[in-house]
Amino acid sequence: MTWVAVAGAHEIEEEDVIEVTVGERVLAIYRTREGYFATDGICTHQRAHLAEGLVIGNVIECPKHQGRFDLRDGAPKGPPASVALCTYPVKLSDGRVHVEI
Repeated sequence: MTWVAVAGAHEIEEEDVIEVTVGERVLAIYRTREGYFATDGICTHQRAHLAEGLVIGNVIECPKHQGRFDLRDGAPKGPPASVALCTYPVKLSDGRVHVEI
């Protein structure tokens, strides 16, 4: 496992999400009142890019069919989503968001 800097902490507004690519992985990086989180960036239901979705508290809503996932643990929170997202550890260092891949 390796820590990878993916964004400046200031690049992500509170209750927002950005998409980053690390190698062949598409990740979604979130900022909420609780902190920063990272999940796979592609919905497990219909392969939509989650960075185009809506962050509501600690939930990401997919832009395609409005399936919802808890961005802290990847758990599906609303149909049609039924398969969890992979999540990744996140830390802040020197003003940058790092994800452990």
